[in-house]
Amino acid sequence: MKFRPCIDLHEGKVKQIVGSSLSDENPGQLRTNFTAEKPSSWFAELYRNDNLTGGHIIKLGPGNDEAAREALAAWPGGLQLGGGITAENAREWLAAGASHVIVTSYVFSDGKIDRGHLGKLVQAVGKERLVLDLSCRRRGDRYYIVTDRWQKFTEVEIVPAVLEDLARCSDEFLIHAADVEGKCAGIEEELVVKLAEWSPLPTTYAGGVRDLDDLALIRDLGKGRLDATVGSALDIFGGTTLSYTDAVNFCRVS
Repeated sequence: MKFRPCIDLHEGKVKQIVGSSLSDENPGQLRTNFTAEKPSSWFAELYRNDNLTGGHIIKLGPGNDEAAREALAAWPGGLQLGGGITAENAREWLAAGASHVIVTSYVFSDGKIDRGHLGKLVQAVGKERLVLDLSCRRRGDRYYIVTDRWQKFTEVEIVPAVLEDLARCSDEFLIHAADVEGKCAGIEEELVVKLAEWSPLPTTYAGGVRDLDDLALIRDLGKGRLDATVGSALDIFGGTTLSYTDAVNFCRVS
């Protein structure tokens, strides 16, 4: 199991946000767990020094391009970049140093898979440089892909046929369990089990990790097939239940 580091950007700063609190209609409900005093490049340099590849930078809304470029310049080829990616700007971000571009809303529009947009992306960057963000929320006992910073449900359910279909057009999946993202209250165990059984591609799970026990759950329930991202729980993001060093070392031996 690989540790996949993250840099979440909001209004130009590295932050950790409760995912379910993001709302364009009600910005006042935003719950921020942490705002960094250090620049995005500091985190990228930390990950570079530990040779952590395959992490992700996510731009949560406008005003984050400069911070994203600074992080990519600090760890060129070591980080993926998501947030506002389209077929028109994807190559620009690869040229800026991203190893892959990460896409959700551009591909999942009007509640469905936009085959035209997906085809344009593959043509622009190749499937080997494309990560599909299938971040999801629970509705009943099912998980549906959500878009627009996890605010809008699509009609696309996380099921084997969908994962097999999308795997033909991408290199990896990134999946935040948006209902538990940023809460440090435990992972979505059922989702982890399903992803381990169903995903045909390298897949990174994010959401709810609070300590080493949760990382062990991802390893065990995920049968070693899933990688993990940790945010708000980490001491580098103001957390008190898991040190960055312990998380990195745990994943290296798991």
